[in-house]
Amino acid sequence: MLRLGYPVIGVTDLPRAVEFWTRALDLVATEEWASDTWRTLDHADGSGRALALMVSASPAEARPRLHLDLFTETSAEQQAEVERLTGLGARTVAWDSYPPDPDFVVLADPDDNIFCVVDLSRAPSGSGGPAD
Repeated sequence: MLRLGYPVIGVTDLPRAVEFWTRALDLVATEEWASDTWRTLDHADGSGRALALMVSASPAEARPRLHLDLFTETSAEQQAEVERLTGLGARTVAWDSYPPDPDFVVLADPDDNIFCVVDLSRAPSGSGGPAD
């Protein structure tokens, strides 16, 4: 039976990406399948795999068709998380497709991979959704 695994993010600097994503999402880098080109990140609470990082020679896409949405419960939490993530090395993206009064903020990780921080209290569906 086919099962969905976990998202894999292409990166150019694996140690930097491990540092950013483990701190950003409270994950733990594992030694399972670890190599110079691959790291698996697990939930710190031991509940399983969360994310994988793979060295990639291709550049990050400016408008990726697939991206991560990170959820917060309130606008204040969203603002605090955006500040925390930019402090860890993310950057805000000048996104030209924001709707009026957006419920999400577009950021890029240190490798320029786009992701969104979504305020679920303001999300149209109440559970997040496509950010672009």
